Amino acid sequence: MADLTADQRNYYYLLEAARTGIHKPILAALYEVHDSPRLTDGETGLGISPANRIPLDQVNTFPEQVQYAANTVRSITNRLTAQAWRGDEIWDRDEGRYTDRFVETIAKGYAPPANDTAATRLESSDSKKLLKAYIEDLTVDYRADQLPHNLADLDPNLLTFTERLTRYYTSLPYQREALLEAVRLWRKLDNREAAIASFNLSNSSEANLDRALLQFIQQVSPNYSGYPHQREALLRLAQLWRQLDSREEAIATIQNHPTGETNLDIVDPALIAFAQRIPKFYQGKGEQRNALTEMFRLWRRLDSRASVLTTLGLNPQVLTSSTPDRTTLVNAASQLDRELLEFVKLVPTSYQETEEQREALIRLVQLWRGLDAREKTIQSLFEDLRRMEQARRDSQDAPPIPEPPPPPSRPSRWTPSNIRGHMYTSIIPNGNFTWAEATHGGTRMPPNQATVDAMVRIAQLAQQARDRIGRPFRITSWYRSPEVNRRVGGASESRHIVGDAIDFYCDGLSGNQLYWALDPWWPGGLGRYQQFPELSHIDARGYRARWKH
Repeated sequence: MADLTADQRNYYYLLEAARTGIHKPILAALYEVHDSPRLTDGETGLGISPANRIPLDQVNTFPEQVQYAANTVRSITNRLTAQAWRGDEIWDRDEGRYTDRFVETIAKGYAPPANDTAATRLESSDSKKLLKAYIEDLTVDYRADQLPHNLADLDPNLLTFTERLTRYYTSLPYQREALLEAVRLWRKLDNREAAIASFNLSNSSEANLDRALLQFIQQVSPNYSGYPHQREALLRLAQLWRQLDSREEAIATIQNHPTGETNLDIVDPALIAFAQRIPKFYQGKGEQRNALTEMFRLWRRLDSRASVLTTLGLNPQVLTSSTPDRTTLVNAASQLDRELLEFVKLVPTSYQETEEQREALIRLVQLWRGLDAREKTIQSLFEDLRRMEQARRDSQDAPPIPEPPPPPSRPSRWTPSNIRGHMYTSIIPNGNFTWAEATHGGTRMPPNQATVDAMVRIAQLAQQARDRIGRPFRITSWYRSPEVNRRVGGASESRHIVGDAIDFYCDGLSGNQLYWALDPWWPGGLGRYQQFPELSHIDARGYRARWKH
């Protein structure tokens, strides 16, 4: 694992900082200023050496150095807290970082007490260099997430968030895990099991654990002293509660929205699953038809049931007549059912998460289940989510398997403007290659008609090659814009820029085998890669060319 990239090292910093509740940039700074010791994996360490019961072979790789460096910074914080250091002496609230004095203390080095078996010896370093490296890494993080340096309001917002949290707790597993993580960091514990054990519950059922967690969170605000591990506990709580990607994202959202209210988009999986099941359970009952009709009305923003019928191609008078003809009524109801069911089948692929669409689906659930209030409907969807999260994959409660929508009809000619709606349509009739493969999942769209025509040209030839080989072609690269081509190290004259080149591999076959099978007849460019012996290249240039790169 020698020669880790900066991003790979940063991953370990983030991992251990989240475990111990320390500020990640200090780990990056220790690596930068120490550049020692030399480790068995070819890396250099963070100035960590054995102490107490921790032998050399436990701190001799980069991940281990980061782990014990995090433990040691936490141990230093504990010692200073015991020496009556206040929270604002360790953490600068305005700057959102450790104080200069605290960083200087770390730079002096550290020998843990004999009873601390998790921390190690930290060698001394230049305090000015350590502070400089610490601020530089912090600045990179802030710039990447566009955070302001002045975070004076962060603590009040975090406490506001925490104080309001209990009213929004619905016992969803991710919410429980967020609270447990806050307990773990607040109490300086290393794992989930220790956090649960810290409550000393005689019965650790979910109900008992939930009560203990809510009681804990209610006591956070009056016991908050501004120590870094307390702040990190609340930031981690906010991150997991809101299911955010990073600590920095949690800071940004807390600054703008300090409430624990659960966004309704969390029930979207339950709404989509409910819609998917309707065709299976629809029995043509009046209340079911009414539920679907109302959902359609809200979804399409129509003003009345009559407008729904008209939109679906029915005569409203047939279903509202005081003396209806039974046969006509039955036929109209059957037609309405067909149209409504066809519409609801398209919900999973047409849902855009707009407020109108979400409310239409919530209303559908409410009427279908005969609930008398929207709040009860939301609660029932939370119950659905709980069952979905715990269900076996073959269980009735598991999310239904998604189904693709009916394929759209093929256009008479492919153009840059009509490809987007046909990502999974074969490029040539009855062919195997789709536009999703050709455009890297829609991320590399052809800019003009010439590029589209080139992509069609190579698809026609590649289909012949696939049919001869008799195996699927696994596409790794097709069209590449000049910018993407430069980024991946492609040649300036690469046919990928034109659009008529494909890099691919076939399961079980080497690049040489593919080359030898295609060489006798392939009319364009055919290549192999020494560095990647499974990979092959074909292109549709107007002459034979063969190469081994």
